[in-house]
Amino acid sequence: MLKIYDTMSRDLREFIPIEEGKVRMYVCGPTVYNYIHVGNARSTVAFDTIRRYFEYRGYEVAYISNFTDVDDKIINRAKEEGITPQEVADKYIAAFREDVTALGVKPATRHPRVVEFMDDIIRFVADLIEKGYAYEKNGTVYFRTRKFKNYGQLSKKNLDDMRAGIRIAVSDENEDAMDFVLWKTKKEGEPAWVSPWGEGRPG
Repeated sequence: MLKIYDTMSRDLREFIPIEEGKVRMYVCGPTVYNYIHVGNARSTVAFDTIRRYFEYRGYEVAYISNFTDVDDKIINRAKEEGITPQEVADKYIAAFREDVTALGVKPATRHPRVVEFMDDIIRFVADLIEKGYAYEKNGTVYFRTRKFKNYGQLSKKNLDDMRAGIRIAVSDENEDAMDFVLWKTKKEGEPAWVSPWGEGRPG
């Protein structure tokens, strides 16, 4: 019997796939603005090992790991290097593939890129607004954290115990300091896509 650790329940549970004989894994990939570091490599090797073990146990594995190719860090790196954000992303995706191959990591079944799914992202954000989980202020859309009753459940933390501004900037436009950006309004010289809230990009 194969058991895995369940973060929600904090114990080991028997692994029963949704579809018999098949495993679908989604692993958060790198934001491609620089070469990978040891922490990136550790995560990549760890999940590749899990994937290989599933395959060893006879499962057919669909392994998906994304590339975040639209981000503040990418835009800033593009300015530093005097190239476009797209060229920055392409450069460091190529470097990532070279480095993880050198580590013996198998290629993912697919590496989706953010720019390939912009229409889907816009529809998803619009759906969150319609359901009351997000709101728009001056072309920027925020996620309403307190609306989602299970927010923080995996980490066993509640919103009142969290400190605002640790990872994201606190804005005067937020309804709540813990609300975070889903869609950013366009700034001069930045890549942008047309949305119901004006030109912008994912936050």
